[in-house]
Amino acid sequence: MKILIVYYSRYGHVLQLARAVEAGAKTVEGIEVVFRRAPEFPEVLKELEKSEHASRIWKEQQATPECSLDDLREASGVVFGSPTRFGNMIAQMKYLFDSTASLWLKGEMEGKPAGLFTSTASTHGGQETTCLTMMAPLLHLGMLVVGVPYSIPGMIHVEARGGTPYGASTIAGAKAELSPAPADLEIARALGRRVSMITKKLFS
Repeated sequence: MKILIVYYSRYGHVLQLARAVEAGAKTVEGIEVVFRRAPEFPEVLKELEKSEHASRIWKEQQATPECSLDDLREASGVVFGSPTRFGNMIAQMKYLFDSTASLWLKGEMEGKPAGLFTSTASTHGGQETTCLTMMAPLLHLGMLVVGVPYSIPGMIHVEARGGTPYGASTIAGAKAELSPAPADLEIARALGRRVSMITKKLFS
């Protein structure tokens, strides 16, 4: 069965989390992982060229196919990742959700487990609200939301880093200067494993 990981990343932090989710998902026997990115807007490509860092990250992702409706349709479980924009998902990810009306009409996503992950510039930049607001379309599609329980190592902490019960997360810094903490990546791997294990239990 297939686990789809679909993400959007401009500065690489969500991409790193996505790779950690992928690594965790692959640890479950019988799971095939499909790795996809949300489509980019043509007008944003011009802006990316103005940033050496963003341009480099964009080029690194060119080998990753854009997510299609067939990718979503064929997946048994999905993990979505988006950076935050004012406490919500980025427009490119929202556009992907908005394109799923045909899947919604036929109930093709119903009963599929779904997890979430995000990156914010600051500690209180929307790590929780981004995941929570991303849950709304998942519930409309009839998907089963999979969170990150506090039994996962690293979840209970007082450090300035990520890790929420609503999804894996990390802090990028105001200038995207930070790298995901090792514990944040481990939580992302745990999320990938958890979605894969629940999906396998449901559909085996």
